[in-house]
Amino acid sequence: MATAVTPGEVAIAPSSKAFTALSEKLKEIQAFSGISGLLGWDEMVMMPAGAAGSRGAQKSALAGLLHERKSDPAIGELLEQLQREEGQGADAFRAAAVREAAREYRKVTAVTKDLAKREAEHETEAYQTWVKARQASNFSLFAPALEKWVALRRERAALIDPGKPVYDVLLDDYQPGLTSARLDSIFDQVKAGLVPLLADLRARGTPPDTAWLKGEFDTDAQAALCREIALTLGFDLEKGRLDVSVHPFTGGAHPTDVRMTTRFKKDSLLEGLTGTVHETGHALYEQGRNLEYDGLPVNEAAGMGVHESQSLLWERMVGLGRPFAAYLLPKIKAAFPQLPQDRTAEDLYRAVNEVLPRSLIRVEADEVTYPLHIILRYELESELVRGDISVDQLPELWNKKMKEYLGVEPESDAQGVLQDVHWSYGLFGYFPTYSLGAMMAAQIFEAARKDLPDFEAEAAAGNFSKLKAWLNKNIHQVEVGSLYPSADELLEKVTGSPLDPSILLEHLKSKYSELYGL
Repeated sequence: MATAVTPGEVAIAPSSKAFTALSEKLKEIQAFSGISGLLGWDEMVMMPAGAAGSRGAQKSALAGLLHERKSDPAIGELLEQLQREEGQGADAFRAAAVREAAREYRKVTAVTKDLAKREAEHETEAYQTWVKARQASNFSLFAPALEKWVALRRERAALIDPGKPVYDVLLDDYQPGLTSARLDSIFDQVKAGLVPLLADLRARGTPPDTAWLKGEFDTDAQAALCREIALTLGFDLEKGRLDVSVHPFTGGAHPTDVRMTTRFKKDSLLEGLTGTVHETGHALYEQGRNLEYDGLPVNEAAGMGVHESQSLLWERMVGLGRPFAAYLLPKIKAAFPQLPQDRTAEDLYRAVNEVLPRSLIRVEADEVTYPLHIILRYELESELVRGDISVDQLPELWNKKMKEYLGVEPESDAQGVLQDVHWSYGLFGYFPTYSLGAMMAAQIFEAARKDLPDFEAEAAAGNFSKLKAWLNKNIHQVEVGSLYPSADELLEKVTGSPLDPSILLEHLKSKYSELYGL
């Protein structure tokens, strides 16, 4: 496999015929993946309910075709040839493309067709079982399906890399290069900082006034406002769409065809606003990717944690900041004249940064409590796949950790261990990327602010173009954003240091101590 390189190092020959042949195959795979993305978007946004059966058949056929293309022996032969050609040129980007293609090829070809089939079959069964268990608030109904997922994922990990810890193999699918040992260190530091901060805010802090933001808000007016905000942040409607779906997401087929969705509730103005800004962050990453290496792995996002950093940078570092409140206040007053017209931007800033007195549900958590929700899930799922705990222990351990970390205890399984869909799909290793994204967002935003001294004044005036351009250059573009084999190397290049949890911790302590008068 090609080794990690940095610009200027000896790498793969620019004129390699083998690289051209590999590129053609990878671009075809990317085209089929784009079709799959559009089918998924259509299913969530436009497809009639009666088409579920035919859509399932279409997706299954396409998945089979993609697996054939990805596991094509010719790709393996080309990769071997390219690895032998190292040292004949100086193109770091092509070396990185080969490295990432080889990593994916090794994983695809390691997993047997039999295992892939059993996983696909169990996915539908486990999801339906989770739905029923959640409705009944009875974890024991879901436990056998979860036990089967643990066994299947252990089998997968053993095929891909029998010499690595199971959880590390699974984690690599979501954030390449990261290990559970590193995560333990990161999350221990975050937990040690946030648990006492949360207790202090609740015991001694003065909560902000949020009552004036309560009420009913016309969803059409919300949609118009959120569309305006997405465009102001830089979303390009010539290369994307903004629609509504049950669960907000960003997908599509290509940087020139990015499909973003959000959702609105009459009784929650903030959910639609924050959801739109969050998804716009994902969409700006997709639209900002460099087309020079279109269709090649080097042009993909540098892991899910990095992608999440972009959505959270816009949602939290920008959208929950004082300058954004100054920009937003006149717009929400105009869109919703029932709001008190004497409220100030400072009132809005404080209201949108409330720390919930009872944070039971992850997707409703604020930025102080959210990382603790993720740490809880990481600790349980990593212990589960290692065999340190059993499936039937999960409800009790879940409730115990909720009490210890967040000071609350779920009243039911539906409110606790069954609240998330992820484990019904066997997505062990996914949860950590949410909080890793928050840490990266704080670190990247700090670096951006040093380069953009006028950001606060410009943001308050509704001008975010310089920040978007900075992110395009430093994160989204292939020149830096996807060249390196790990997020740590990317962060070191962009910010001067690998992932540093203390930056997020200091941000949260400083911000909320001031907000709550500690």
